[in-house]
Amino acid sequence: MFDSVDSVQEALAKHDYIAERGLSTSIFLALKTGKPLFLEGDAGVGKTEIAKVLSAMLDTDLIRLQCYEGLDTSTALYEWDYASQMLHLRLMEASGSNRTAMEGELFSRRFLQARPLLQAVEASKNGHVPVLLIDELDRSDEEFEAFLLEILSDFQVTIPEIGTIKAEQPPVVIVTSNRTREIHDALKRRCLYYWIDYPTFQKELEIVRRKAPEVEEILARQITAFIQEMRRMELFKRPGVAETLDWTAALIALDQSALDLEIVEDTLGVILKYQDDINMMDKETLQNLLDRAKVEATRVQG
Repeated sequence: MFDSVDSVQEALAKHDYIAERGLSTSIFLALKTGKPLFLEGDAGVGKTEIAKVLSAMLDTDLIRLQCYEGLDTSTALYEWDYASQMLHLRLMEASGSNRTAMEGELFSRRFLQARPLLQAVEASKNGHVPVLLIDELDRSDEEFEAFLLEILSDFQVTIPEIGTIKAEQPPVVIVTSNRTREIHDALKRRCLYYWIDYPTFQKELEIVRRKAPEVEEILARQITAFIQEMRRMELFKRPGVAETLDWTAALIALDQSALDLEIVEDTLGVILKYQDDINMMDKETLQNLLDRAKVEATRVQG
C-alpha cells in the first residue's frame, strides 16, 4: 500500500500520528521486508499507538499480546477449553461413542482456544494480514522471550493433537519495550530497531493541537512548555505524551484557557503518578516551572 517513506509519513499524519523521518523509514522497511519492528522508549512516548495507527492505516485487525511477569505459552499461544471438552465427553459417553471417536472429537480445533499468537498465525489464512502488537516485552520473563524467537522466525505453531499451523503470510509485528530490563540480542537481531524519545516542543504542541483541536492556543502552548520543563527534573517517572494529552483533556473539562498555580496544583495527579514525585512539587517549585513555561510559550509563539 505504501511505495515510499513519504507515503508512510503522510498516512501517519492523516491518522494524527506525528512521526520523525527515521520512524517513518523504519515502518516502511518493516512493511517491505516483513521483519518485526522493535520499538524501545520510556512509557508514554507513543510506542503502542503506532500499532493502533498502523492497523487503521492498513485497514486490518490489531491483535494485542500484553506481556507481564509470569506470562506463559498457553496464555500467549493457545489452550484447550476443558469445560466444553468435559461436557462434550459426557454427551458422547451417553450416546455410546467409542474411545477413538471420543479422542478425535475432544482434541479437535473446535475446542482449541486461540490466544493472540495463534490468532495472528491463523488470521492470514485468507490473505488477511493483521497487525500483531507484542506490548511491553520487557515485563515478561526471559523464558517467554526465548519461546518468542521461534514464533518470530517461522510464524508457525505445532499443536501435538492437531499438527502444525503455519501463517500463509506473516503478520505485521510491532514489539515494544519500556527498557525496564534488556531484551536479548537474539531477539533484537530478528527485528528492525527504533528508539522513540520524548518529543520536542514543536512536535508535542502539534500532537496536542491534533488530539485536542478545541484547546485554546495559549493553553496548548503553556501545557506543552510546562510538561517539557517538568521532564528536565529528576523524577521517578517523567510524564509522557499520554499524560500531556490527559492533562489537556482535564483542563478543557475544567474550562481553563490558561495555566495558573491553583489549577496546576489541583490537577497534578493527572501528570504525575508517584507520590514521591508529587511531594517534590511544592508551591515554589511549581511556580518556577509555571513561570518558565509561560516565558517559553510566549517566546516560541513570538
